[in-house]
Amino acid sequence: MAADYNGFWKMISNENFEEYLKALDVNVAIRKIATLLKPDKDITQNGDHFIIKTLSTFKNYNMDFVVGQEFEEDLSGVDDRKCMTTITWDGDKLVCVQKGEIEGRGWTHWIEGDELHLELRAAGVVAKQVFKKS
Repeated sequence: MAADYNGFWKMISNENFEEYLKALDVNVAIRKIATLLKPDKDITQNGDHFIIKTLSTFKNYNMDFVVGQEFEEDLSGVDDRKCMTTITWDGDKLVCVQKGEIEGRGWTHWIEGDELHLELRAAGVVAKQVFKKS
């Protein structure tokens, strides 16, 4: 059985996020706002079906997917692109590959104790975020 990601997670750290947003070519005003936010993650997992809600005072983003099934992801409000996204299991880690305009784009989620880790990747830049289960 894969890891249990269900729960509400509050951000406790955010490293190199502005550089990641620059790699996505996000405009400077949005980058400045985004780097000040401390979004929460509300994750509902039912087997391989996930709904990940990223919640902030500025913008919310919902991702609904089944592990192993490619889908078109609309990133309006993030960097206003669309990409073909596939999320797979690598042991207990969720690994996302987003095929589109930005090379090497994707992310990895994993759990250590009561912490949810997120590594964001785009064009060779890596950002890391950590969330604590509440």
